Amino acid sequence: MVGPEPRQSVGVGVTGPAGAAAAASRAVGLAHLGLAALTQRRWLLASASPARLALLRAAGLDPDVAVSGVREDDVEGSPESVVLALARRKADRVAATAGPVAPDVLVLGCDSLLDFEGRALGKPTDAADARRRWAELSGGTGVLRTGHWLIDTASGCSAGEVAATTVHFASPTDAEVAAYVATGEPLAVAGAFTLDGLGGWFVDRIEGDPGTVIGVSLPAVRRLLGRIGVPLTEVWPTQPSPQRPRA
Repeated sequence: MVGPEPRQSVGVGVTGPAGAAAAASRAVGLAHLGLAALTQRRWLLASASPARLALLRAAGLDPDVAVSGVREDDVEGSPESVVLALARRKADRVAATAGPVAPDVLVLGCDSLLDFEGRALGKPTDAADARRRWAELSGGTGVLRTGHWLIDTASGCSAGEVAATTVHFASPTDAEVAAYVATGEPLAVAGAFTLDGLGGWFVDRIEGDPGTVIGVSLPAVRRLLGRIGVPLTEVWPTQPSPQRPRA
């Protein structure tokens, strides 16, 4: 069993202009996003994850989404190196496409894995695999690691960071696991569980940033903005947020 691990972030230094050799050939792919008509800085999320999109929207951003289509099964190494490499691969692919169409966009790529007993667990292959996964996770402790890579297409600067949050799992019954797997939710997420969805019933507690488990750490993204020279206040919404009802 993986012992409790404190909140952790592994930073990567700023790099120069993102590669854009194949940009022209893929520029048409972003036409449906309306990026060609952009006249101000926008965000582009290089991920199909609805949870990541919802978290960023709750934080005041309204990113467009462009799925990178990169392979995720051909990267080897430690969980930290794998999630960072995949996050960078996604962001680089989308930035190369977005550059000629919208040259003033912040592109964010993310990837997550569950580090459990020395193994990196991504999405289950099928329902049977998800049930086997939960038989192992039950009552155990793992570390959810999310890699982030942020690119400023205006300057070409980029930076990456891996955030980690320790997850203590409950011990669901066989019937609960079967019902959970039948919803299909665990098949679509790293580690076969969510924190902000149905899987939250089976997480006893976490140590660290909950956003890391959901799929994007806002503190990590803020640090990355600083590393590439973009003030957080420059990307906040210009209109006042609607007042949320108080309990």
